[in-house]
Amino acid sequence: MTALVPLPVMLPLLGAALTLLLANRPLPQRVVSVSCLGGTLVVAVVLLVQAYRHGPLVVEIGDWRAPVGIVLVADQLAALMLVVSSAVTLCVLLYSIGQGQAETGETAPLAIFHPTYLVLTAGVTNAFLAGDLFNLFVGFEMLLAASFVLITLNGTRLRIRTGSTYVVVNVLASMIFLISVGLVYAATGTLNLAHLAARLDALPEGVRLSLQLMLLLAFGIKAAVFPLSAWLPDSYPTAPAPVTAVFAGLLTKVGVYAIIRTQTLLFPGHQAGELLMVVAGLTMLVGILGAVAQSDMKRLLSFTLVSHIGFMIFGVGLSTVAGLVGAIFYVVHHITIQTALFLVAGLVEQRTGSTDLRRLGGLARMAPVLGVLFFVSAMNLAGIPPFSGFLGKLGLLQAGVAAGGPLPWVLVAVGTLTSLLTLYVASRVWNLAFWRAPCQTVTPTAPLPALMVGATVALVALGVGLTVVAGPLFDVTTGAAVDLRDRTPYIRAVLPGGPP
Repeated sequence: MTALVPLPVMLPLLGAALTLLLANRPLPQRVVSVSCLGGTLVVAVVLLVQAYRHGPLVVEIGDWRAPVGIVLVADQLAALMLVVSSAVTLCVLLYSIGQGQAETGETAPLAIFHPTYLVLTAGVTNAFLAGDLFNLFVGFEMLLAASFVLITLNGTRLRIRTGSTYVVVNVLASMIFLISVGLVYAATGTLNLAHLAARLDALPEGVRLSLQLMLLLAFGIKAAVFPLSAWLPDSYPTAPAPVTAVFAGLLTKVGVYAIIRTQTLLFPGHQAGELLMVVAGLTMLVGILGAVAQSDMKRLLSFTLVSHIGFMIFGVGLSTVAGLVGAIFYVVHHITIQTALFLVAGLVEQRTGSTDLRRLGGLARMAPVLGVLFFVSAMNLAGIPPFSGFLGKLGLLQAGVAAGGPLPWVLVAVGTLTSLLTLYVASRVWNLAFWRAPCQTVTPTAPLPALMVGATVALVALGVGLTVVAGPLFDVTTGAAVDLRDRTPYIRAVLPGGPP
């Protein structure tokens, strides 16, 4: 089964090459893209089952033994992220095909969208599977290079301006990450994560803390935690709807994944726990207060995205098994629900030509299916029982209570307040866009393409399905959290003979 580990990276890359060759043949290009992402999803499910049953799966690229060579590692955490990200990217691709985003429309030249989207997918999967810091950097750069193209599709003045902000901020984060990689290698002589787990413990405390904070700074920018999140609400809403959706669902979560991986494997019992909890609380509050002040649905959702990143960082900051279980579960939930909400916003824009809440109204009567999709997803995001958002938040709040101490209790209160304000924001959007009388300024367009609606329904159903499979999902996240805290299964899988 170890031979399957590289496939989530190889399939999208091969698909990108084929779709570039098929640039003037739309139907074969679409078939190749969907087939590659469908195959990636199947492989990811198999890897998750194998990692759950038998432990981490490791592949040494080019038969170079670790820690010298590059390794790809599919443990429970990585495999779970692969499954969720593959499902989301497949749904968004189908949505974009239905919208005409991947065809010859004004927003995305056919020769660009499919190859770039598949490269972005390969970058995400490579980041999840990376067994060393430099390969993690490569994964980030792959997805960021692709995202630079996708976020500026159509080349309008607004997209170029906001895309420039996105590019500058993420290039800065990449520079910090690369400098951190160089410092880590200078201090330890290795970049292999399993090898670093042993060597970092031998460093002086000040050096280890400095390396930890450098990595946190780089990943914090990519994850959009406060005060490093100001770039996100301005950058995401201007991109095409499928691009915004996949960015919101996945790209910040790759940063969160990197924080979880490095803080548990490289810096166990880390000194930055209190700092992470303070940052988590501020991220929750600033993000949701920003959402309260918005009148555009996409910008509002961008601020809720920032806010709910705080819940995940809260779980990491607790540095307990319960905290990690809650954080991982919430990452899975949020990838699905946030993407679905942005797809719904795209449907609203497709139906009415606007996402400005001041101009919308009557959508519940005009497009009842659209109303149901938004309502279910919004209540899930707000954490209304029995949805997965409630289960994830409950797990995190219980972990905070169990940890005890003034700071965790403050975070419990902040998390509760954030959930209530999220419910207020969701209710406000529902009242303005869906429930009140139609506005005369918006003229309904033609019926929505069936493929766009179908992809959104599938993603909303997946979010609801997380509630149905919450028991098995919590088993997987608990196993992943226990392995993360123990570190031994990961290290032994990569270095069977022990660190050299």
